[in-house]
Amino acid sequence: MAVPKRKTTKSRSGKRRSHIKFKVHNILEDKKSGEYRLSHHLDLKTGTYKGRQILDPKD
Repeated sequence: MAVPKRKTTKSRSGKRRSHIKFKVHNILEDKKSGEYRLSHHLDLKTGTYKGRQILDPKD
């Protein structure tokens, strides 16, 4: 069984784990309703996407 000869330092393990992190979602404010939504997603309050009415608005 392979056993490390020396202790792995905090900086070395941090470098290895540098890509393991939470992703920042692209949240933006809708121009018409003022609600926050994800980009390229439907606004559920108004039911619009790219200026077109897709769903009936939520009451």
